[in-house]
Amino acid sequence: MNGGPATGGRRAVVRPRSAVAALVAAAALGLATGRFVLPSPPGADAHPPERPVAAVGGASRGASAPATPGASAPTPAPSASGSASGPASGSASGSPTGATGPVTKANLLAPSAFGPDAGIGKIHVTDRYGDGHYANAACTGEKTLEETLGGPGAHFRGLMTSPRTDPSDPTLALDSADQVAREVAAEARSPSLAQNFAQRLLLEQVPCQEEAPGHWVYGRTTTLRLAPDVTASWMGAYQGSLNTTGTAPEGEEPCGGIAVLRSGTHYGVLEVDACLGTAAMDRVVRTALSQL
Repeated sequence: MNGGPATGGRRAVVRPRSAVAALVAAAALGLATGRFVLPSPPGADAHPPERPVAAVGGASRGASAPATPGASAPTPAPSASGSASGPASGSASGSPTGATGPVTKANLLAPSAFGPDAGIGKIHVTDRYGDGHYANAACTGEKTLEETLGGPGAHFRGLMTSPRTDPSDPTLALDSADQVAREVAAEARSPSLAQNFAQRLLLEQVPCQEEAPGHWVYGRTTTLRLAPDVTASWMGAYQGSLNTTGTAPEGEEPCGGIAVLRSGTHYGVLEVDACLGTAAMDRVVRTALSQL
């Protein structure tokens, strides 16, 4: 959502039947291995701009300037939750059931999901309904939700530490350092279509798992499953100073990240700009999924 301008058009022409087959195969392989790999879009810049990230709770996540190797990494906010590493799945007793009906504001993440241990302070909430950029970063070429899915409008929610918002979109903080998180959620006509949309939205983020050393990067995909049709996949974000090999470093804590959510006929994308580590990210994503 806070990425820079699109890095070029994506005008490749693919036969519809072949595109669907490739998408399903890629999604199946990615969900099995925890990592998806897609070719870069035609004309994409090999070195896209650095992802603007917020400084929340004393954690500086860098501005829009490219990160440089050797720079100090921000300290993720602490969490009361237990640490989790790698993909996680399973469901507790009384598992939720997939959502039905239209998405409402009640389905969107509330400030209370960021507990006091995160050190964020008061969070302001703004909402709107419509279309717009939904968190796909500049490394994939930013598009609107409608451009990616061809669907109708969605609910956008911004959570930020300042009431000052971007004049072009009230769900974005005027100063990117004030952005805590941003969620986009909508409903599909059927559970299978919602699953298809969620897979496509997840695949949009995949190119950001591999970037040139020194550029911010997403880590491996972690999958949460609260019920057969209530699932989420999220990737932690790592500053360029930690990317020395072209992929996220093993054993290091992320600093926020992105999640794709799906519950019954509902689907959405949650981008966390606050510098949360693995345990805190897991907790926030679970909360968002349970609410969706």
